[in-house]
Amino acid sequence: MSDLKIYNSYSRQKEVFTPITPGHVGMYVCGPTVSGESHLGHARPYITFDVVFRYLQHLGYKVRYVRNITDAGHFEEEGREAEDKISKKAVLEKLEPMELVQKYTNLFHWAMDQFNTIPPSIEPTATGHIVEQIGMIQEIIRAGYAYEVNGSVYFDVKKYAANHDYGKLSGRIIDDLLETTRELDGQEEKRDRADFALWKNASPEHIMRWQSPWGVGFPGWHIECSAMATKYLGPQFDIHGGGMDLMFPHHESEIAQSTICNHTAPVRYWMHNNMITINGKKMGKSYNNTLTLTEMFSGSNPLLDKPYHPMVIRFFILQTHYRSTLDFSNEALKAAEKGLKRLWDAYEQLQKLPVDESATAPTQPALDQKVQQLLGELDDFMNDDFNTAKVLANFFELVPTINSIKDKVIESDAIGSETLLLLKTTMKTYMEEILGLRSVTEADNDKMKGVMDLLMEIRREARSRKDFVTSDKIRNQLAELGILVKDEKDGSMSYSVE
Repeated sequence: MSDLKIYNSYSRQKEVFTPITPGHVGMYVCGPTVSGESHLGHARPYITFDVVFRYLQHLGYKVRYVRNITDAGHFEEEGREAEDKISKKAVLEKLEPMELVQKYTNLFHWAMDQFNTIPPSIEPTATGHIVEQIGMIQEIIRAGYAYEVNGSVYFDVKKYAANHDYGKLSGRIIDDLLETTRELDGQEEKRDRADFALWKNASPEHIMRWQSPWGVGFPGWHIECSAMATKYLGPQFDIHGGGMDLMFPHHESEIAQSTICNHTAPVRYWMHNNMITINGKKMGKSYNNTLTLTEMFSGSNPLLDKPYHPMVIRFFILQTHYRSTLDFSNEALKAAEKGLKRLWDAYEQLQKLPVDESATAPTQPALDQKVQQLLGELDDFMNDDFNTAKVLANFFELVPTINSIKDKVIESDAIGSETLLLLKTTMKTYMEEILGLRSVTEADNDKMKGVMDLLMEIRREARSRKDFVTSDKIRNQLAELGILVKDEKDGSMSYSVE
């Protein structure tokens, strides 16, 4: 079997994976900011790194997988709004900030469970590690790479760049950074526009605030990941993952902070999944094409003409290599749904086939050899930077053989008993344990949608005859089950899973 190779975003080439501690892997993946519901763009990194986690364990490594929860309102800059998203959303929803955080953390966990992702080994929160973040900032100040102004602390990017490869990960040049930095609050108090906040002084209306050596304030966006990764994985660890949109400024800033504080480069292998586009366009609020995960599961979005099972979405994501752009459309999901059904049906039929261990040589040696070759390539594909797309392509090549044996178009002894047993065990290992797929019953989806449509129709009729007792009963009982019914101004109604 070939060595595991990982495409390192830092060196821009595939490298043989050699962990710092033999037999052990430390992996950190940037988690969600829980100020709102997770969307399709969030699904890709967490499914991608779930497969990485699973495969490393399959190879026999003991993996400590750390994925944080960003639950602190932070000063966001360089392409993000300079506001406390959690506090702002909490006001809109009439919730305490930590109440809102808990709501969306629970919803995130529920969605990840639907996708059959394995929970991380450790899931630290930003608010639970304020002390560590302050300690790290103090260390950076002592080293001479940060400065305090009016209760805020900034990292001195130019000083760091004079002696380090700042911009190497993202491929940005320091002079370009000055041209592209946005005018945001606090720019005038920085020594340089490229400097980023480690700690921000809190204005009186800022809800989430902590005492620090520089006054009452809150941590910057980047410092939380450096602090938590250092605490749980040490000054240097094996793999850091996330979406490509985090390369700059987030991961670039992480490298700078951690290098100064810990006197070593923090990460050996940087991994980044590519973006998801929707019908060829970047996904975003400005394009009015953001799809939340509950909308995908329920079908309650104009971009969808039906609900899609979480396993269909997982399968759809794994059909494309994680470093390639993935274009989403309703038609693409429909095709994925059909593909998964065909593959899973064949897999289930394969597991039912009896293995005649008394059988001798295969009656079709060429077919037997082809099956063994297709199975033998699976580990090579995964060892070549986790190429799930090629693994699934090989499985689809095996489907006609499985179906032919099932339908007795060819006899079960066409391939040898050892090959049939290998096919069954390998497919089970890959389908369930490595790719993390599980059974989908499309009929269940259709039945559930039919039940919900019926309930909405009954409620609509009740409202039209002013039977608000029945109308409210349906809404309230669905709410207890976690299904929120919303009455629109035009008299229509919609529902979503909370």
